[in-house]
Amino acid sequence: MSGLAPWLLAGKVLCIVLYAAAVARLAGWLPDGVFPYAPWIAAVFLVLHAIELPIFWQRVKRYRGPLAVSIAFTLMFGLLHLTPLRGSAESDAQSAR
Repeated sequence: MSGLAPWLLAGKVLCIVLYAAAVARLAGWLPDGVFPYAPWIAAVFLVLHAIELPIFWQRVKRYRGPLAVSIAFTLMFGLLHLTPLRGSAESDAQSAR
């Protein structure tokens, strides 16, 4: 994740915190009243990111690592994962000229 724009890094960290809070809430590790809607919010994020997957499939395939990793990152981070891949496609197109 190094070399990312600060807002991209912050967004990814917030997604990880949200998912961790959802797991902690579902496991019963959080006291009552602390972030009670975390599982619902995390579920909404996962559904939205799953919808993004087929829409941005061409960009998902541009990831330089394994496709399964790119799919997992897209489900976790959505556009936060896909935004840097847009830039790589533009630079690839310019270098092809």
